[in-house]
Amino acid sequence: MKYALVTGGSRGIGRAVCVKLACMGYYVIINCVNNLQEALKTLELVRVAGQDGEIMVFDVSNSEQVRKTIGEWQEAHSDSFIEVLVNNAGIRRDEILALMPEDDWNRVVDITLRGFYNVTQQVLQPMIRRKYGRIVNMASVSGLNGMQGQTNYSAAKGGLIAATKALAKEVARKNITVNAVAPGFIKTDMVEGLDEEALRKTIPANRLGTPEEVAEVVGFLVSPVAGYITGDVISINGGLYT
Repeated sequence: MKYALVTGGSRGIGRAVCVKLACMGYYVIINCVNNLQEALKTLELVRVAGQDGEIMVFDVSNSEQVRKTIGEWQEAHSDSFIEVLVNNAGIRRDEILALMPEDDWNRVVDITLRGFYNVTQQVLQPMIRRKYGRIVNMASVSGLNGMQGQTNYSAAKGGLIAATKALAKEVARKNITVNAVAPGFIKTDMVEGLDEEALRKTIPANRLGTPEEVAEVVGFLVSPVAGYITGDVISINGGLYT
């Protein structure tokens, strides 16, 4: 049995990634923090795709929850390990920095960066012992370019890209790859409240991307044929480059 963990797997890009991994033969562990109903819908789609999975509830930014929940799973599966990790959990709380509440800064940065640390460190040691692993971090065009009104989100995703490159160098000799995917504007609830018509005018492809298009890139990066790609950032943005 091949195991994959997707944080923030209940909706949007996370859901599409879960389905893609199921199609590739992975037993999918779907993380959510409070939206259990949506996570159950993702699990049903995983089963429709011909595989099975389970839901794992924890807040990625809460180190105690992460250690307890994943640790208990690892103890119960001592003959196996999570060989694919997709750090997808993230939130947006947009505001110009001059008016941004401190909690909005902390929450966005904590979920992305503290979440990356908490979850990745927990699954990394088994990967190192088994000398195999695939880690994909969900970044953003905001982390490459910086977006006004998204200083917190840009800082979090930019930091995630830097962490991706550093960790890739640390574990490359152990046959573990670490890459990032940087979507542009993807049609999910993360872009709700934004002017879609205005956004399309800024995108050379003249449309928003789909979660499934992002999931296809994740699927490639975790596949055996991508074993020589590490420390990279792949943009999926319809030509919206910096």
